[in-house]
Amino acid sequence: MRRVEYLVTALGAAAACASLAGCNRSQPKQQLGSATIYGSPPAGDHAVPAPAASPADDGNWVMPGKDYAATRFSALNQITSANISKLSIAFTFSTATMHGYEAPPLVVNGTMYLITPFPNILYALDLTKPGAPAKWVFKPKPLAASQGVACCDTVNRGAVYDSGKIFFNTLDGQTIAVDANNGHQVWRAQLGDIQKGETMTMAPLVAGGKVLVGDSGGEMGVRGWIAALDEGSGRLAWRAYNTGPDKDVLIGPRFKPFYASDRGKDLGVKSWPPEAWKIGGGTVWGWISFDPETKLLYYGIGNPGPWNPDQRPGDNKWTTGVFARDVNTGEAVWFYQTTPHDLFDHDDINEIILADIPWNGGRRPVLFRPARAGFFYVHDRRTGQVLSAVPYGYVNGYRGVDLKTGKMIPNQDKAPKVGRVVRDICPAAPGLKDWNPSAFSPVTGLVYIPHNNLCMDFGAMQANYISGTPYVGADVKMYAGPGGNRGAFTAWDPVHQRKVWEIPEDLPLWSPALATAGGLVFYGTMDGWFKAVDARTGKDVWRFKAGSGIIGQPISYRGPDGRQYIAVVAGVGGWAGAVVSAKMDTRDPTGALGFANAVKDLPMKTTAGGMLYVFTLPR
Repeated sequence: MRRVEYLVTALGAAAACASLAGCNRSQPKQQLGSATIYGSPPAGDHAVPAPAASPADDGNWVMPGKDYAATRFSALNQITSANISKLSIAFTFSTATMHGYEAPPLVVNGTMYLITPFPNILYALDLTKPGAPAKWVFKPKPLAASQGVACCDTVNRGAVYDSGKIFFNTLDGQTIAVDANNGHQVWRAQLGDIQKGETMTMAPLVAGGKVLVGDSGGEMGVRGWIAALDEGSGRLAWRAYNTGPDKDVLIGPRFKPFYASDRGKDLGVKSWPPEAWKIGGGTVWGWISFDPETKLLYYGIGNPGPWNPDQRPGDNKWTTGVFARDVNTGEAVWFYQTTPHDLFDHDDINEIILADIPWNGGRRPVLFRPARAGFFYVHDRRTGQVLSAVPYGYVNGYRGVDLKTGKMIPNQDKAPKVGRVVRDICPAAPGLKDWNPSAFSPVTGLVYIPHNNLCMDFGAMQANYISGTPYVGADVKMYAGPGGNRGAFTAWDPVHQRKVWEIPEDLPLWSPALATAGGLVFYGTMDGWFKAVDARTGKDVWRFKAGSGIIGQPISYRGPDGRQYIAVVAGVGGWAGAVVSAKMDTRDPTGALGFANAVKDLPMKTTAGGMLYVFTLPR
């Protein structure tokens, strides 16, 4: 095929799915933990997408996504399928926490940094010494009351390093800068208000001299925003809200959305009932990517509130979509709304991978998005145009995406209504994939997606707003989707928009993925298995049983001794593992916003705990 034909094939498949409910073909039966092969990965450089904003790998790991393109790809290649059987523990470290551990370690020039869930303790470990002893510890002492307003465990999704400082958020709404050498505080800024239900769980991103952060609390009736702090001083440079009038959203002359449905004056007010936008959610608790060439930020927005859709008629802008903004001014450049008037809590906070794909004999700058609603999107990152959108798992809550209008086509049979329970909605509220990011390998051209296979029964009811308390309006019960497995790990060809291989997993996958140039992909399971699989075939080539379930982000780094290391923190929790970390009564199927029913066996499979594991090959 010529290069253009790769995209024609993918777009043709997507267009067919847009008008048909039958995009989800029945899958062959497969044994849990073994990969089913669906096709060959791209062959030849002409077929492989290239990451954007991805500098040469220096062996460090300074931000959760590895680079501004959010590839979570390490170019280190000492560890391969041929020698991984020799991989063994180099050292361990207890974080002394018992809540869900979602943050990755950072490694900068011989020092490893760990940020814990509440109370958000920052550790620096000396990798130049045997056993990696602590160099210093920083304790920010966030307000204990913040634990009571956190929706889904007291997690933290990571810190970031830049220019000699470590930046991180605390659960009570603070952003803090710490000197990376000595652990002394440089500055701290209070941004969130726990009295309103605002918390902060996301990992910051540092770009263009700004520290980018956002709020959590979409289930508490808060108003979502993203803010930029001056990297040197911590002073607020700009803040853009995701609901409300254009002046608050920083929509002005530069704003040129691709689709007509996103154009108009003050849509952040007009697409809501009167005053509802003030408590409408739309938080930014996920991931931000950055294109240094265009100086644009790309980030997704969370769900509108409450979950009961009858209380908020309209498109509920600017929630469950993607913004492109100028890093210096915060000005909105374009927006795409994935699910107008979101029905199922399908936040759009997932990772956004920047890549350049084969296109008409050249390469086109795009975004890859394995969205929570269950579709793998490819956007032109200059305009927001959807080039393709195909389900990467089982979806029946939507009928497809209309590529002409960009709009999701809902399945009205699954629409929630007050006074009745709608059954068998797939995917469930956590989406086909929740917060846990995929990895993209420029070697194989594949995106590796850890995700769920869950469906739900949904009963909508009237929600009453009281500041700082839950504002949901739904009873939900989740359970395994088709096939009975509750999770899957999928290798996806983003150019041809198809599965290459897939591994079914018993439990939902809540751990992010790591891809390496050694031809391996790493991920963890909620019952504590840390796995490595062959990047091209999905063959299981190595596994290690940790002491707690893994929802943390694995990384790879080059140690001071020149060897390649793999690191991950085990510590079950988060929304999916709250039944363990919060010691919930699994007899209540609606516990943890319905997740308890889906994982009521989890307490028999793992226990709570926070432990760093670091692996390498023998000398």
